Amino acid sequence: MILSDRDILRMLKNGDLKIEPFSEENLTPNGYDLSIGEIYIRKVDKHVNEGKVKIPPLTWFAISTKEFVDLGSRITAQLWIRSSYARRGIFASFGKVDAGFKGNLTIGCFNADREVELQVGDRFCQIVFELLESEVEKTYDKRSGHYQNQKGINLVD
Repeated sequence: MILSDRDILRMLKNGDLKIEPFSEENLTPNGYDLSIGEIYIRKVDKHVNEGKVKIPPLTWFAISTKEFVDLGSRITAQLWIRSSYARRGIFASFGKVDAGFKGNLTIGCFNADREVELQVGDRFCQIVFELLESEVEKTYDKRSGHYQNQKGINLVD
C-alpha cells in the first residue's frame, strides 16, 4: 500500500517515519519531494554544498538529499526523479529504500543532454512510501546496513 499525504503526516506524528528537516510544502498527494543537499561532479572532482553549479553534458554526478529520512520497520520507499529534471535530460539511478534505513540518500545521476544548472536546496526527486503487510524480521541495519546513518554523498570506489 502506498502512503497518502494523510498517512505520511500521521506516521510522522506518531514517530513511525521521520524526515528532517520536514517542510509541508514538499508533501505531495502520495509522497514527499526531497531536495538537493550536496552535489558531486566526478569529472572535475567538485563538491558543492551551497549555491548553484553547472553540470556539463555527458557527465556523471551524484547528489545527496538535504533530508535525513528514518523509515520504520514496516515502511519501504521508492525514489522517482521529478519530471522537470527528466525533461532536461537527467537520468538517475534509483533503488528501493529498505525498511529501517536511516540517513541522507545518495543518488547517482547522468546529464545526457545540454548543460544543466542545479541549485542546492531545489526539490530533485520524490520519495514514495509503502507500508509492508507485516513488520520485517530484520531491518536494513541488521541485514547489511552499509549506508546506515550516512550523511552527505557516500560513494563506493
